Amino acid sequence: MATEIRRVEYFYCHVREQPGEGARLLSVLAAEGVNLLAFTAIPMGVEQTQMVFFPESSDALARAAEAEGCGIEGPHAALLIRGDDQVGALADLHRRLADAGVNLSAAVGLTDGRGGYTAVVYLNARDTDRAEHALSG
Repeated sequence: MATEIRRVEYFYCHVREQPGEGARLLSVLAAEGVNLLAFTAIPMGVEQTQMVFFPESSDALARAAEAEGCGIEGPHAALLIRGDDQVGALADLHRRLADAGVNLSAAVGLTDGRGGYTAVVYLNARDTDRAEHALSG
């Protein structure tokens, strides 16, 4: 499979760290028809979690968040990358970005267990074109 690079936006909000809060918020988004391309939850201290959403439709997420009364921050820039998994695939991806002078805010990479990988790289918006060019060349 050829490497696929897709520009995506992400949004985040902070919630109290308590059992079921993630399930509740994800259920609200699902009920509102929000399709997520990716999602992460990151602890932010003792009693708070940052939930990060990569929606297929930013407008749908914004509407759902407003209806829920959930203050979300965003949109922010990211790339969703899919390719063939091999030893060093993520190292190559990061090296190409570094060689292009792109500084990542964060990154996540996973294998799918079937020979592919998916990575999400969080970017400064001004680096999006350069990052996409570096990875598609």
